Amino acid sequence: MLGEDLPSEDDNAAALRSGKGPVTNLPLPRFVSLKGSEGNARRGPSLSHRIDWVFRHPGMPLRITAEFGHWRRVEDRDGAGGWVHYSLLSGVRTVIIQDDMTELRARPDEKSGVKALAEAGAIAKLGDCLRDWCEVSADSEEGWVPKAKLWGVDPDELRD
Repeated sequence: MLGEDLPSEDDNAAALRSGKGPVTNLPLPRFVSLKGSEGNARRGPSLSHRIDWVFRHPGMPLRITAEFGHWRRVEDRDGAGGWVHYSLLSGVRTVIIQDDMTELRARPDEKSGVKALAEAGAIAKLGDCLRDWCEVSADSEEGWVPKAKLWGVDPDELRD
């Protein structure tokens, strides 16, 4: 919108230092996922800004790094992104499998049986996370994966 005050780099840096988003008061940075099958990432937080990137993978995990009104600045695992309208994002947590032929294990233990294999780039729903392991599910398969093999979860994040 014309005349709209845009967030400055100082505002964004202050929000990251505080660890809370100025709009939602939720943690920054934090992970979310793409709600639909497509989401435009814009140069700035309004429809008048040009589209720099289009996300095309439903459920893709994204990291929110800034907030402004109804807009969230997001990035993917490669750092690509921009400002996305909040209605295109979901709080459902997903992750990307980093390595090809990643083993999904029956329990969070390297000696546990392998239940399935996942391809690099596969998107999975995130379940419980312990210190070094997370439970994931995709295509009716589920199992435990070392946290280091996932993008979309913080190294120190615990979930149950």
